Amino acid sequence: MDEGKLPVAIFNGPICTTNGLYRISEITIQEAQDLIKTHGFVSAVGHKASAEVLSAVLKAQIPMNRIQFSQSVGQKAIALMLNTRPPEGTVLSTKEMLAVGFTLKLMERLE
Repeated sequence: MDEGKLPVAIFNGPICTTNGLYRISEITIQEAQDLIKTHGFVSAVGHKASAEVLSAVLKAQIPMNRIQFSQSVGQKAIALMLNTRPPEGTVLSTKEMLAVGFTLKLMERLE
């Protein structure tokens, strides 16, 4: 598949969706915004607060979309990564996620 035509996947955390070789790196908010404007996106964000944070940060409507997703070779993904891991069973609100802080990661499936 032509990687230039693949939409960017949006995840609420770094996850390998299938076997393969991946590269994970930091991505700025501006770079992430530009990437989804250029390539479009598919949301695989399974939590409401994460979708709200990503929508605000990426300046796009990122819906909560609990789908089974498999990242294709050559496909890029943007993942939200919290600065700290919440305790088991904790579901953070949008406000709590912003207070904890986060970075964005670019995940590229190489093979």
